[in-house]
Amino acid sequence: MNKFFSLVTCALLSFSVMADKQADRQEVLDMKNEVLIKLYKEEPSVKDKIADAKGYAVFSNIGINLVFFSAGGGNGVVHDNSSGKNTYMNMGSAGIGIGLGVKDFSAVFIFHTRDALNSFIEDGWDFSGQADVAAKSGKKGAEGSKAVTAINGVSIYQMTENGLALQATLQGTKYWLDSDLN
Repeated sequence: MNKFFSLVTCALLSFSVMADKQADRQEVLDMKNEVLIKLYKEEPSVKDKIADAKGYAVFSNIGINLVFFSAGGGNGVVHDNSSGKNTYMNMGSAGIGIGLGVKDFSAVFIFHTRDALNSFIEDGWDFSGQADVAAKSGKKGAEGSKAVTAINGVSIYQMTENGLALQATLQGTKYWLDSDLN
């Protein structure tokens, strides 16, 4: 009888973990949809660019700048337009430069080539210089960055959700597979 209860308990725990993972995946997909709706409203031409691309990624990030150090983290999803497959990923960044503030922002990557899409999923590195001014709370405020082409075959759109930041940094960002959600 104890073995039976152990098996039932294991099955229930396993089901609970799978349900939690599905809820986490859905949360990321909901974030992706909200960000794309906002981007399409602000930049309607992006919808066609994404449809014509090999794939795209949407990330939600929080960045902190403390005088000479910057750091950030977030998560998102890469969507392959050919296969329809979603790949869930995490991101983290660190940098040096001059800055002060906290910024909640979203980034949309459009992969125009298969190599760019595959490289992002497999390697995930981005090292870049960044100058940015953002002051936004809810629907009020402005931001100084919108669309940037970072590397061959990739366009990036960044939108500030909330925050106040003034920064000029050299920053390394690592994107990696989310082993819990894939």
